Amino acid sequence: MFRFRDKTLAEKILTGIRKLNPGSLRIMHVCGTHQDTLVRFGLDSLLREAGVEIRQGPGCPVCVTTDREYLEAAVLAGKGKTVATFGDASKVPCMNGRSLLDLRAEGCDVRVVYGVDDALKLAVEKKLETVFLAIGFETTAPSTASTLLLEPPESFTVLTCHRYIPPAVKAILEMGEVRLQGLIEPGHVSTIIGVKPYVEISESFRIPQVVAGFEPLDLLMAVYMIARQVAEGRAEVENEYRRTVRYEGNPKALEILGEVFEPFNVGWRGFPEIPGSGMKLREGFQQYDARLRYEDELREVQGLLVELPEAKGCRCGEILRGIIDPWECPLFAKACTPRTPIGPCMVSIEGTCNIEYKYRHAEIFKGQNL
Repeated sequence: MFRFRDKTLAEKILTGIRKLNPGSLRIMHVCGTHQDTLVRFGLDSLLREAGVEIRQGPGCPVCVTTDREYLEAAVLAGKGKTVATFGDASKVPCMNGRSLLDLRAEGCDVRVVYGVDDALKLAVEKKLETVFLAIGFETTAPSTASTLLLEPPESFTVLTCHRYIPPAVKAILEMGEVRLQGLIEPGHVSTIIGVKPYVEISESFRIPQVVAGFEPLDLLMAVYMIARQVAEGRAEVENEYRRTVRYEGNPKALEILGEVFEPFNVGWRGFPEIPGSGMKLREGFQQYDARLRYEDELREVQGLLVELPEAKGCRCGEILRGIIDPWECPLFAKACTPRTPIGPCMVSIEGTCNIEYKYRHAEIFKGQNL
């Protein structure tokens, strides 16, 4: 699991956590990559033995995107538009169990791309009427924003599903469904937004936060730093990922985000509407807003919002709020597998169910080519 040197350091950190934490400590992280590291390297089990429970929050962008948003993309694909998006997003069941990839098999023009640049090429080079289904947090949103600043052709539009992380963290704490003593904040997002946006959260809710990297030792150190704050009665924001994250973040990326997007209230999967958590195109860029360009075509979405994945027993929303673990969902590893996903938490490589299935349920799909 670890190299010898890392194993020695890990053991020292775990010993330090035990000394600081004689009782129990519950921490939430908000990052799919953190969850992958925790489960892949068995850190969650090691931390439980040290009296620490780690819960995953809404840190998977593909997962928190709502059925309505996927349905909007599906409707536009059905209306003859070229819909371009990331691989995981194209696989999420959204319309009577069908995904965008299923619609492609039925003749719709759905393209899997690596980024917004690939989507733009479809409009520029292939002369296709292209809609980019833009999913992601502050990490990927600057790429979308910078592309729109280049003044792409009118045939290119964006169906923005970008979201801000700090309002969701605040919503978790305000809902109070899970008792938390600390938060591990995502390194990728924090590379863009910095440390500053989390300060108000610690001050308002008196909760320690640590921005962490993605190596096993990063996460162990983040837990140690939170345990130390709890033991000392502090509630501050500390930066474990100092090799990448600066207090002020990335000023240029933040400038681009602010120029192109403005906050608005939007729902997240499993959550009510979260104030100021969505990214909407500002007035000067609304000619690229797919929801405005294709307003008439999208009116029928409301009528299609029936028979959603959650209605079939999927508990992805509760998993995203940190209330339950994947195995507590009655569909997990039964009706819902990577081959036959019912909810996005099993689809996305950053989804809690997909990660749990991949690393701890190998016996279930032994011999299958997944």
